[in-house]
Amino acid sequence: MNVGIVGGGILGVSLGYFLSQQGVEVEIFEASPTLGGLANTVILEDGVQVDRFYHTILSSDSYLRQLCEELGIADQLRFRETRMGFYHQGEIFSMNNVVEFLRFPPLGWTDRFRLGLTVLYAQFVRDWHRLEGTNVEEWLVRLSGRRTFESIWRPLLKAKFDGGFENTPATYIWARLVRMKSTRKGVNQKEEAGHLIGGYMTLIEAMARQIQARGGKIHLRCPVEEIVIERGRAVGVRVGQQVHPFSAVVAALQVPLFRRLIPGADPAYRDFLGQTEYLGVICPLLVLDRPLTGFWTLNITDDRVPFTGVIETTTYIDPQFVGGHHLVYLPKYTLPGSPWQKKSDEEIREIWLQHLESMFPHFNRNWVRDFRVHRELYVEPLHGLNSTHLIPGVKTPVENLYLATTAQIYPALTNSESVTRHARWVARQIMEPGWSSTLADIRGVAASPFVCHELHGGESRAQWNAKQAF
Repeated sequence: MNVGIVGGGILGVSLGYFLSQQGVEVEIFEASPTLGGLANTVILEDGVQVDRFYHTILSSDSYLRQLCEELGIADQLRFRETRMGFYHQGEIFSMNNVVEFLRFPPLGWTDRFRLGLTVLYAQFVRDWHRLEGTNVEEWLVRLSGRRTFESIWRPLLKAKFDGGFENTPATYIWARLVRMKSTRKGVNQKEEAGHLIGGYMTLIEAMARQIQARGGKIHLRCPVEEIVIERGRAVGVRVGQQVHPFSAVVAALQVPLFRRLIPGADPAYRDFLGQTEYLGVICPLLVLDRPLTGFWTLNITDDRVPFTGVIETTTYIDPQFVGGHHLVYLPKYTLPGSPWQKKSDEEIREIWLQHLESMFPHFNRNWVRDFRVHRELYVEPLHGLNSTHLIPGVKTPVENLYLATTAQIYPALTNSESVTRHARWVARQIMEPGWSSTLADIRGVAASPFVCHELHGGESRAQWNAKQAF
């Protein structure tokens, strides 16, 4: 059996690694000069390699840590206690323990109690299906109260969803509350975050070495122009004028990119795929000669600030591992068609720096060693209310063609923990065709034949995913 994998991001490489473990001949095709996708790196002017986007490994990411052990790179993991804060009405408030929480000025005693109850309540929710039909605002107001929602939740949601979150289910907040709570340990609920020395490229390169050691091939600068379909069956991939034949093809891509590569598929299936949308991101990397905030994450509740938060990764990454630099990421998430994506890098730089000067009066542009604006149109899949019937399945209507995409990782969050776990799931789908089957929506609602409800011991794929993640 030989399998062609289109896409050399962390999902595609993980999939290739798990398949090669089963004796499959794997070939990965990646359009860019390096592997990694969203997890790849950039080279600064002094030659130092740093993450293009911000990434974090939580102490509770047991699957990823086990994978690092398996690959012999666990000694490259580093963890450090972190701090989180809020920027609210021109002031910075630390929110890292019960005392600081109780002193948080925007909320009264009742509001604080209800906010804490919301976090606690989320930990006991197991039937997430009840939440996917509940608007996130309705759920948060019911638990936390209207004042807490207006002061805290609304601005955070507006920032995340580029102003529009009306169709967002409560599963969005629930999944985040559960994940973040999972890493807080001890009486003081201290939070730890971590990284691999060298970033996720350390993980990706370790898996790539294993793939190649088992006879697999990795093709860089090889953009696939078409997944070749003949008589309803995938037979290979076309790169330039050459068709590479395979017994199976897997697209490890965002859904819109996959859709463009299958002109020979059933038009009804391609129309179905066209319903999947993504948040994009504009994420400047600010390289400084000194720390900026001391917080891993500074959440911003001020609508006037365009970026979602201030993510200072060198609060948990020792600067010695990144050339002595201090790294700050300033993400702005965008809906499809957002005018922010049309602004030039220079416009973004000036707007962002002006807001930093307003937020931090002590900030000086002379501290800036580098400022890189990075963009992507397809970063995080958008899931609306009661929309699991729109999640595409791993098995496609085309024989021997599979789709592995982050849109299938629901309701869990999209991160390295869930992505590598999902890759193992997809590998098993390919190796054991009888292991799963497709059924209609488990709640009895008529579903598309293309949805992602593969069975696992009587559970749907989404049920299993939620159980593994939470």
